[in-house]
Amino acid sequence: MISTGASAVAAEDLDLSYYQSLIALHEVKLPPGPNDWMMHHREPGQSIYEYIASQPVRPDDTRNKIYIMKLGRFGSEYTEIIDKTAEFIQAFYQLDVAFIEPMSLDEIPSHARRFHPTTGDRQILTTYVLEEVLIPRLPGDAVSLIAFTSSDLWPGEGWNFVFGQASIDDRVGVWSVYRNGNPQKSEEDFKICLLRTVKTGTHELCHMFSLPHCPYFECAMNGSNHRMESDRRPLYLCPVCLSKLIWNLEIDPQERYRALADLAEQYGFDAEAAFYRQSLDAQK
Repeated sequence: MISTGASAVAAEDLDLSYYQSLIALHEVKLPPGPNDWMMHHREPGQSIYEYIASQPVRPDDTRNKIYIMKLGRFGSEYTEIIDKTAEFIQAFYQLDVAFIEPMSLDEIPSHARRFHPTTGDRQILTTYVLEEVLIPRLPGDAVSLIAFTSSDLWPGEGWNFVFGQASIDDRVGVWSVYRNGNPQKSEEDFKICLLRTVKTGTHELCHMFSLPHCPYFECAMNGSNHRMESDRRPLYLCPVCLSKLIWNLEIDPQERYRALADLAEQYGFDAEAAFYRQSLDAQK
């Protein structure tokens, strides 16, 4: 487990005025539809004080880098998607991001593969990737190791597929770009695929820093049951979740917003860039 020691800012000394000033920019969580995540999963919520008391996973002086592995064959467009996602993750968490040696899907044994019984999609078993591929390869200075794969994923009996899965205690996760669209089709399709991949990567890494799903606002940490719900999820944290991440990583929220706004503009994420700029202006 990563360090869970006390932050330089103790819970009783927190100044939440910064996050309160952002509330007006955020939309309260909308009621779920019949197939949405919160219709089927109870999300009790968690305050910043409860988060600190839970002793969340945190970086320390030894383990402070995020590593990424490419699992499978990626063409030039998908390679660019993963590289840009890594760049965005570095800005989102203000931590160094590096790649480890990639791995071929041919190395996944037959017992960890299947054809989806209805669609026929080729899938690999997430638990095998987590336990047999990633944990043995976890670098000593890693706060986490994540794999992006070109294959569809399934987590075991009773499931059709998942976009990804992570193990918080083991600090590893695997996420698929298989259902994120075809970035070769057009410039707009490339942007959609990139946005979906970035959303998955940032959401799941927040889980690896012990953040639960958010029931309070429309937030990057909302749960999702299906593609439409995942696409509706914004690429920013609400004030509650942001306060947890800033406390955990001890980073400057303004510097983080500036870095995210610059990248969002480069990637053509116009709505997201505008929101990050509004968040910066809220403190002026």
